[in-house]
Amino acid sequence: MANDPTSPSRPSRRGFLKAGGAAVAAGAGLGTAGVAQAAQAAPGKTHADDPQHAVEPFFGAHQGGIVTPQQSHTYVAAFDLTTDKRDDVTGLLRAWTDAAARMTQGATAAPLDTPDDKPAPDSADILGLGPQGLTITFGFGPGLFTQEGRDRYGIANRRPAALVDLPRFNGDQLVAQKTGGDLYIQACANDPQVAFHAVRQLARMGYGAIAMRWGQAGFLSGPRGQTPRNLMGFKDGTNNPSTAKPPLMNQFVWANAADAPWMQGGTYTVVRRIRITLEHWDQMELGFQEEVFGRHKYSGAPIGMKHEFDALDLKAADKDGNPVIAQNAHVRLSNEASNNGAQILRRSYSYNDGTNFYIERWPPWRQETEYDAGLIFIAHQGDPRTGFIPINEKLAKFDMMNQFTTHVGSAIFACPPGARQGSYIGARLFEA
Repeated sequence: MANDPTSPSRPSRRGFLKAGGAAVAAGAGLGTAGVAQAAQAAPGKTHADDPQHAVEPFFGAHQGGIVTPQQSHTYVAAFDLTTDKRDDVTGLLRAWTDAAARMTQGATAAPLDTPDDKPAPDSADILGLGPQGLTITFGFGPGLFTQEGRDRYGIANRRPAALVDLPRFNGDQLVAQKTGGDLYIQACANDPQVAFHAVRQLARMGYGAIAMRWGQAGFLSGPRGQTPRNLMGFKDGTNNPSTAKPPLMNQFVWANAADAPWMQGGTYTVVRRIRITLEHWDQMELGFQEEVFGRHKYSGAPIGMKHEFDALDLKAADKDGNPVIAQNAHVRLSNEASNNGAQILRRSYSYNDGTNFYIERWPPWRQETEYDAGLIFIAHQGDPRTGFIPINEKLAKFDMMNQFTTHVGSAIFACPPGARQGSYIGARLFEA
């Protein structure tokens, strides 16, 4: 993303950002009207049983990729803004909105009508792959509002109180290159190339105004409609509030604070990159692994129960009076009953980035090449001050799982409500 004197000549940044909205919305594959209609189509009515041809709406009251049934792949990325001009930011958001509306319907980010002597407007690596249920979610980090105490874009007074700087949690070993960001893009799809393509095209559109801070690919496996398993072999997300129940989403997921009316219907998203020491975990007895989670590994049922969605009984005791689910089991510490009723919507993905050399933080303190793999923890909530932060503070101090996991990346974003046709993501923030 940085300036490269050896790159071929390109349109000026300002000229591109001003023209971006019109250029992206212009036709090719799907005409302007076709894209707009498709981007507002009702979910689940277009090839619902075929993941390749599944289409999710882009425009609407809420952004896609939050309560959308989870796709099999994601690519998440954060960017730093390098421009001081507010018009550059709003111009980029307009261009991103138009391009995202096209790509979620299976089209390229821009029409493929460029002359041979100009760079193509799209990498074209998704031609023939179909929309693949693609959703694209945008978010704003704290740095959009202030940077080193400076109000770059005249919106510092509109930063929501809920968009807090995350505290340092016990055991954090955060890497700066995997933490933070001014702008956030989350692309989810049923094909990894489609997800990566979406972020790649949006990133190149911001050339000269943004710089890549971090990016991460993720995946999940399992039958559609069932709780996916993480790399530790356990089902991940069983205790989520039901996305099929709007009252629960209004209570726990959608933002509604009076201090930020532009966020009404949006959500606050926390992203954590959690490395798992799989080599250590794989040597643990099955019974101990289940004690760590507080669930049976194969069925997903709470310990002592038979089925995944059986009610969690935190008061159950064995014949000696000891709790059936250990006091420091993950499921107990993260449960709403242990957190004053607080819930968050987990929408996480596994990641596998090959191997790296590590020095373990727990006995036997090995120094060796190990898997660089783990969890991209993604959580949505109406207010992280009553959601993720108090829950994770408890987990960071007491969770038995900590001896196998290390948080190495962290970020928080305000994801505004969905865009209206003819407008753009975050318009109410900049136009209020």
